[in-house]
Amino acid sequence: MFLVTGATGGLGRRIVQQLCDQEIPVRAFVRLSSRYAQLEHRGAQIFLGDLREQRDIEKACQGVQYIISTHSNPDNPLKLDYRANIDLIDVAKAANVKHFVFISVLGTDRGYEDSPIFKAKREVEKYLQSSGLNYTILRPSALASSLLPLAESFKQTGIYLLIGDRKNRTSVVSTDDVARIAIDSGFIEAANHQIFPVGGPEILIREDIYQIFSRVFNREPIVINPPLFLFDGLRGGLGLINSDLYQKLGTLRVLLGNEFFCTTEEIQNLELIFKMKMENLESFIRRYLAS
Repeated sequence: MFLVTGATGGLGRRIVQQLCDQEIPVRAFVRLSSRYAQLEHRGAQIFLGDLREQRDIEKACQGVQYIISTHSNPDNPLKLDYRANIDLIDVAKAANVKHFVFISVLGTDRGYEDSPIFKAKREVEKYLQSSGLNYTILRPSALASSLLPLAESFKQTGIYLLIGDRKNRTSVVSTDDVARIAIDSGFIEAANHQIFPVGGPEILIREDIYQIFSRVFNREPIVINPPLFLFDGLRGGLGLINSDLYQKLGTLRVLLGNEFFCTTEEIQNLELIFKMKMENLESFIRRYLAS
């Protein structure tokens, strides 16, 4: 039995669906307010709970052999990205869970002080490493599914908003590929006690993304490219009114101002260990939106 937290998110949903397709028992940890009917229809066992409540975590982990933690919440990184994962690891250890997969993010080890989520995930990584559990930590770059709303908007309008440097490099990764790797990590010995950067097969620069959209939808892009200092000014102004909002925008600032990509060697190693070929961004967009 697998337990998947964040089961209605872009990645968690795909993990649950792939497990159901393979007829592997899976329990989906969801909130009452989330949309989980499709997962239940596919055959997942639904667990309604709150990750801020240790009692719910303990109940959810009963009879579970594998845990995949995908949940994240920019509005409450201390309680959900950090504390809920610490509690989940503790309960997993007490329950003798066979393997724990933690979905982190590329760049957590760089010490970005402006991002509570990056800091929370790095602390969880360290705690998991010292827990005594069998584990795999995945650090994906940008998930391709997060670009689908931008692609749909581009399909309708041709407009693409790109804040900051067009030449910053990225390795956008197929969310379906990350889901497969997360599942297989529990069964591949070479993945045990490892941290893997996870990216797509191509190192893209940010302007490549709207050019891919242009090819897929056969329309000329209208690119709006404000400099990063305008974002900084807006964030600073909002911070004078709402300090919490200033902090929440810290992670976005980190993502906009830095490069997040995997090396060719890292991707080749990933493909070798998991015996797969990583999907590129254009193929992913065509599969979901080209028809």
